[in-house]
Amino acid sequence: MQRREFLGLSIAAGLSAAGLPGCSDPGPLRFGIHPWIGYEPLYLARDFNWLPDTVALVPGTSAKDSMEGLLSGALDGAALTLDETIRVRSSGLELVVVAVADVSAGADVLMVKPSITELTALKGQRIAVELNGVSGVMLFKILEVAGLGRSDVIKVDLPVSQHAQAWSRGEVDASVCYEPTASLIENAGGVRLFDSSDIPETIFDVLVVTRKAAESNSRAVRDLLTGHFTGLQHLVRSMHDSMYRIATRQGISPDEVRTALASVMLPDLAANQRYLRAAGPIETMAGSLSRLMLAEGMIDQNPGIQRLSDPSFLPARVS
Repeated sequence: MQRREFLGLSIAAGLSAAGLPGCSDPGPLRFGIHPWIGYEPLYLARDFNWLPDTVALVPGTSAKDSMEGLLSGALDGAALTLDETIRVRSSGLELVVVAVADVSAGADVLMVKPSITELTALKGQRIAVELNGVSGVMLFKILEVAGLGRSDVIKVDLPVSQHAQAWSRGEVDASVCYEPTASLIENAGGVRLFDSSDIPETIFDVLVVTRKAAESNSRAVRDLLTGHFTGLQHLVRSMHDSMYRIATRQGISPDEVRTALASVMLPDLAANQRYLRAAGPIETMAGSLSRLMLAEGMIDQNPGIQRLSDPSFLPARVS
């Protein structure tokens, strides 16, 4: 599982259904999306028809679908984590961050056995981690905070969806995960020792488009963001309605939606302007993550962060 998928599994619409735009008309912006609480404003925008024909959401089951769609040219943009954005850029496709959908504020968790009471005690322990996903980045940040090296722990590379089973079999002593896996491990006796709220503004979910789409289909990019922020406004102002819509669509309980919302921060327009400014938090963190990922062998080449973020597509206001 390439990307955390707290909100169930949706059935992917085929990427081929998106079609190819004509030479003179760029056509609709084909934007990949998959289940995650931070992307719910776009799902709400779709449900309420707040996205015009210039934008075509292309649902998938995980970020892997979106990353493959971007690299194949089937998509013009997608909702990804910042580290996933770096992975795609390191593959040679220039992506532009046009909005921050959410900032992890407890959604990513280190679960440990009760005998492990501090981060330094992780030394020599078996830690379940999805090295090719956001939990891999989280682990290396945890080791950095703990003052431990990569070789100080035993990494058990598993999809996060398999961590609870490994825990129940006694194969691991800790897990870097997210919901619902974190709660499953907690119910099995695990303890939450550290989470993303301890390293604020480190794990971002962002909306990205290709440089080509940014330059040739700017109107559609602006329409996408207007839809996102309109959906966010509805989520904030009509929380009860939004929670039940999300719960109904995903087949989960409103309480589970409430738990998911409590684990992230959903930045408004003003916060987005701050995050996306030149040499601002997004580009600074991208530089830090790029160095970390390169050093740990998670990417093969430095993707560069010049002109990574662009706040010019953000709407001036949301009516």
